[in-house]
Amino acid sequence: MSTDLTTDRLTMRPHVEADFAELKAMWADPDVVRLLGGVPSNEEESWARLLRYVGCWTLRGYGFWCVRHRETGAYLGDIGYLEAMRTGVDGFGDDPEIGWSLTTASRGQGFATEAVQAALVWGGTRFTRTIAMINPENTASEAVARRCGFVPFATSRYKDAPTRLWEVRW
Repeated sequence: MSTDLTTDRLTMRPHVEADFAELKAMWADPDVVRLLGGVPSNEEESWARLLRYVGCWTLRGYGFWCVRHRETGAYLGDIGYLEAMRTGVDGFGDDPEIGWSLTTASRGQGFATEAVQAALVWGGTRFTRTIAMINPENTASEAVARRCGFVPFATSRYKDAPTRLWEVRW
């Protein structure tokens, strides 16, 4: 099965090096990272993120997609599965984590829900369960999780910040 996904408005494919400038700009935006650790990423950290995305596909057979607008080609963000080896947070087991982050300009247009739903269709052929870890203050991401069928199952702390774990099962 292909790793590339298409929806009515989006194209989703694994990241390539050419995506780096746009990925770096998104993760350097304080508004993007406000509820994701709060510290904008520098070039080195963004490069490590890109390598993690690519490496997860290579090692695990799943990973994050570069999400672009189907008509314009505009970079909208990163959405996908990962194995982050989270420490101090129980509940993941052997199930992959799913995450999503969008550029500030692409928020509020339903792109996250559309992309997460596409990712879940893809994941439903591979996994029996996936976990989303969301800061409880991130009401927009919690709304996406609910719309996509996730239910909360645990609260915890991660890197000294509150977090809530959500799951979806197939």
